[in-house]
Amino acid sequence: LIMIVGCVNRQSATIFPGTNLSGAKNFYVVKFPPDKRGINRLIADQLIFMGHRATTGPEDTAPKNADVIVTYKDKWMWDITMYMIELTVTFRNPENKSPLVVGNSYHGSLTRKSPKEMIKEVLKNIFTKS
Repeated sequence: LIMIVGCVNRQSATIFPGTNLSGAKNFYVVKFPPDKRGINRLIADQLIFMGHRATTGPEDTAPKNADVIVTYKDKWMWDITMYMIELTVTFRNPENKSPLVVGNSYHGSLTRKSPKEMIKEVLKNIFTKS
């Protein structure tokens, strides 16, 4: 059973009806309060690398010109070393915080990826799907 769980990996992106990200240029990544690893900064950096404008910080300091509010939740596991087992990223409407797109990446211990790789995977799936 441990071998089966260790080999599991999955990735997905779900778009909510009516979502169109083609005009989105300014992204604001809300820092998940329990995050002590700077995942918010890594997400913002990847968005910038992909050609978007992105900033990050606490939820209450989101800029007025944000086209998309980005939230995330990271889950970590111990297996000889700590590693990110799951990452969920949600693009939200800045006006009412409703979800536009949700992307997820899950990698067990034998298929683990670095946080940067998981972020890249999730964002690629989100933009490909939308």
